[in-house]
Amino acid sequence: MTQIPTTEAYDVVIVGAGAAGGVIADRATAAGKRVLLLEAGPARGLQDLVSSQIWARKLKWAGPSVEEEGSEKIGHAFNTGWGTGGSAMHHYGVWPRLHENDFNVSSEYGIGLDWPISYDDLRPYYDRAQSEVGISGDAASEIWRPPAEKYPMPPVPTFAQGSVIAKGFSELDLATSPIPLAVNTTRYKDRAGCLYDGWCDAGCPIGALANPLATYLGWALAAGAELRNNAWVTRVLHDASGARATGVEYVDRSGERHRVQADMVFIAAFTVQSARLLLASASDKHPSGLSNSNDLVGRYLMTHPSVAVFGLFEDETQPHLGATGGQLMCQENYDNKKTPGGGFGSYQWLIANAVKPNDLLGIATSRPDIRGAALQPFMEKAVKHFGNMVCIGEGIASADNRVTLSSNKDAFGEPLAKTVHNVAEASGIMRDGALKQGKAVFKAGGATEVWSGPPGAIHIMGGTVMGNSAQDSVTDSYGRCHELENLYIAGPGLFPSSGAVNPTFTLHALALRTAEHLFNV
Repeated sequence: MTQIPTTEAYDVVIVGAGAAGGVIADRATAAGKRVLLLEAGPARGLQDLVSSQIWARKLKWAGPSVEEEGSEKIGHAFNTGWGTGGSAMHHYGVWPRLHENDFNVSSEYGIGLDWPISYDDLRPYYDRAQSEVGISGDAASEIWRPPAEKYPMPPVPTFAQGSVIAKGFSELDLATSPIPLAVNTTRYKDRAGCLYDGWCDAGCPIGALANPLATYLGWALAAGAELRNNAWVTRVLHDASGARATGVEYVDRSGERHRVQADMVFIAAFTVQSARLLLASASDKHPSGLSNSNDLVGRYLMTHPSVAVFGLFEDETQPHLGATGGQLMCQENYDNKKTPGGGFGSYQWLIANAVKPNDLLGIATSRPDIRGAALQPFMEKAVKHFGNMVCIGEGIASADNRVTLSSNKDAFGEPLAKTVHNVAEASGIMRDGALKQGKAVFKAGGATEVWSGPPGAIHIMGGTVMGNSAQDSVTDSYGRCHELENLYIAGPGLFPSSGAVNPTFTLHALALRTAEHLFNV
């Protein structure tokens, strides 16, 4: 095999330039470290973003394919990002916190895994991220919210769609509150306020939504961190003892291989690819993959079981207005994880999401059964009278849901990732109960027609879970791999349980906690 020379050395190398990698890069750069981020996808800046449904697809995964099996496939291409900013370039800025009982589902309910930390351990970093990034919301009306500082910005407006659906919740004695969004309702730290035009999934070129380019990644690059795009990392390297990472190897767009030396290596390549990279870095000292002598790398892959409710209302709803993430939220059933009929898991409703006429999450695609001449009258009414909301449910950590290496290879001869994800029966019961409630809410709110989309998986977590020891986890609570003293994981792959809230806020808090521990900033 041709020897690949190591020609560069950095204090910190970060694999992946998304939300978690951006936080680590920002804090490491502030501590005076020489930082290199390696991003597999193309380069982009805020000025490159275009508010178009077709263009927005460029933010989705376009790397080597991921093989998916199981009763509910993880939807890697939809949930993952590609290029500078990663998946958080098309996230919707929904930033609720995990609840206190999300951290101890094993010890309290005998299901899944516990976190090695509590909500109180993470709360200061939630508060810090909230202040640094800016979140809009109404803490007083968010009656289910765990202890926390008040939001720094007022909530997003409730437009007609939100008001109409809120009536249905009220009729069933269910409370709603403004949804906490990492979206500016006022100018915040030199970032513009939101236009409420519903283009969050296209990346938000004005920077009102807290995507990585508008926040930590952008700050890191301005402070001197180096970003190298089109750099597909193929393996993490280690010393002769196998106890320390020494850097990484990557392939550039032309197929040429490079090696970079580093004192500290962070894998922040998102859930599936982070696990794949550890497995693909197997060596004589780590024959099963890095930090995998316990056969836990790739295991406990999780998603949020989800389902959407749709309806048509007599009142005009103006469904194009607002943020893609929604206007209101309901977490009334969140803290009661044991649901009727043997179900298990928290869930929340994200209410009155801004929608476009078509594309993957659009109005037309909510009714694939309506075709031909019947589509036009439906759309003419729906663009003014459509309502929708999404249930985010809790997934259950199972060792059988996992990432492994496929026998198939990518264009560079590296193994593809293979995933298996089956939904637990208790999760299905929980989701069915939530769907029944959601349809009842719409009917109580005066919907003339109510229907639902197919069940699906939203968000991807686990695979490199944190824990108390090498016997029960891949990393410690700071993301440090148990078997290599200077190799760290950052991102939602660390989550031992999923809770039922969008993961981006929590992964920011975890990354800030790790950065403070390592860099004292």
